[in-house]
Amino acid sequence: MIRTHAILARPAPLAAALTILLVLPQPVLAQASPFLTGATALESNILAWLTPIAVILVMVLGAMAMANRISWGWCIAAILGIAIAFGAPQIVSWVRGMFGV
Repeated sequence: MIRTHAILARPAPLAAALTILLVLPQPVLAQASPFLTGATALESNILAWLTPIAVILVMVLGAMAMANRISWGWCIAAILGIAIAFGAPQIVSWVRGMFGV
């Protein structure tokens, strides 16, 4: 049986141990954000779907451009859209770096 009066008789070591336990970082609280995890999964899913669609779009645009059935403005707009869609993470990091976020 533990003698409580013996533990309470030495308050300095008990207080020091309690202070150390409260000051130490708790690794349980250092978890990834569920929003960030979901956003990363959504981004990878969108890119997985967008990759074959972009390839087919470029093939169709090339065939229509060779047949002279499309305006070059549509081709340039499609290529810019593909560049923005696949370059979104780099664009976001560039903009965040500009504003210091």
